[in-house]
Amino acid sequence: MRLTNYTDYSLRVLIFLALKGSEKLSTIQEIADSYNISKNHLMKIIHHLGQLGYVETIRGRNGGIRLAKDPKDINIGKVVYETEEDFHIVGCFKQGEGYCSISPACKLKNALYEALQAFLNVLYGYTLEDFVLNRIELNHLFGNRDV
Repeated sequence: MRLTNYTDYSLRVLIFLALKGSEKLSTIQEIADSYNISKNHLMKIIHHLGQLGYVETIRGRNGGIRLAKDPKDINIGKVVYETEEDFHIVGCFKQGEGYCSISPACKLKNALYEALQAFLNVLYGYTLEDFVLNRIELNHLFGNRDV
């Protein structure tokens, strides 16, 4: 199982915002610079995270973005499920495509489906708060010594 960059960056944005706290606003440029990733790509991600209710965007001169929920209320499994395009880890998971001649009797696809469910179930056991418990170390890596 491999997550797309879209999901990876979505999780990174949420971690960054969780470290900032709800009282401080961040900018897309600040996040892009911190992770050395494309600002344009982040704009799409942050827009989507806003639609999903994870981030709040404040417009205007002193605007920015922040988490719309407490980190303990953001389930990582749910974020991954909502940001991944699909979970077709093999062709036979997608109807009509990647047909395999043994598909009707294949036990492999059942094992892969079971593994995928186990993967997602592990992620559903975590919240964003779990990933910022080492706040001091993470802030140091970002250069946020005042936080």
